Amino acid sequence: MGVPALGATAGLSPRQKAAVIVRLVLAEGGDIDLARLPPELQTDLAQEMALMGMIDRETRNAIVAEFCDRLEAVGLSFPGDIDGTLDLLDGHLSPDTTDQLRRMAALHGAGDPWDSIAALPPALLAELARTEAVEIGAVMFSKLPVPRAAEVFGLLDQERARQIAYAMSLTGGITPEALQRIGRALIQAADAVPQPALEGKAGEKVGAILNFSPSSMRDSVLAGLEDDDAAFAGEVRKTIFTWAHIPRRIDRRDIARILREVDNPVLLKALAGARGPARETVDFLLGGISSRLAESMREEIEALGKVSARDAEEAMDQVVVTIRRMEAAGDLFLIAQETEEEGEEEEPQAPPG
Repeated sequence: MGVPALGATAGLSPRQKAAVIVRLVLAEGGDIDLARLPPELQTDLAQEMALMGMIDRETRNAIVAEFCDRLEAVGLSFPGDIDGTLDLLDGHLSPDTTDQLRRMAALHGAGDPWDSIAALPPALLAELARTEAVEIGAVMFSKLPVPRAAEVFGLLDQERARQIAYAMSLTGGITPEALQRIGRALIQAADAVPQPALEGKAGEKVGAILNFSPSSMRDSVLAGLEDDDAAFAGEVRKTIFTWAHIPRRIDRRDIARILREVDNPVLLKALAGARGPARETVDFLLGGISSRLAESMREEIEALGKVSARDAEEAMDQVVVTIRRMEAAGDLFLIAQETEEEGEEEEPQAPPG
């Protein structure tokens, strides 16, 4: 039947008043994240709303006025949990400190351990999947978001992946308490895995540096690396992407989108200043747009006149930076670079005379 109409707030409990506020906000199209409340409070609120009947306008206005008075009396409010606090401090704490606080909170039961686990690097999650029991790995994959789980799954050997996939079919009956215990145990195990002091591979780091170094410096360093350690020099070469690599690593269908992202004066300097082998990239870029636009750009290049080698190289570097930025954002994909061994072809033999 519900509760009859009430004409005064005195007859309403705090839970009923909260139900009125929530109902009013929802009626006005507001968005309330009730999922952040503890489960028992969510249950109480839903039960109160199910039992409430009609509230007259006077009572509604009185409840709203009381609610506003309470809000105005609040000086400051704090999130009340570690996750909310870290969200509030986002950008003001170092990533290491944030990660450590999340793990500590999860270990002491003050936070959800699985949120912290999902934030671990894929390589570390893969190491846990290899070293922990298959059943533990299966629970971990069951709790990870699907994109992250798929990324980590791809780092495992096929046999281990098969074992975990089968074990995941057996995790349906696990209790929430057991999930929390497993999550805390995994965090402890992750803390025990030795972490490298420096992130990233040395070859990738050197390649990234050489990408933005003058070509003369880049060629000299690579030549020296070939003499010192040919294998390491090969790793570095795979990570380098320069103006000269554009024709071999850019899909012709992406040219128009790339040129739209580059400032026109910069693009014209790069095209006008290219000399020798660098002209191959000019022909490639102009060949990937309409003939009318290409002809218009050639006229602008001719009108620009001579461009110094330094200005041309800076402009080419900016074009490369634009391509790298688009790749990082997922707006385009570079064609995989072949190693020297893969790219080499045998000389054609003359037919016997």
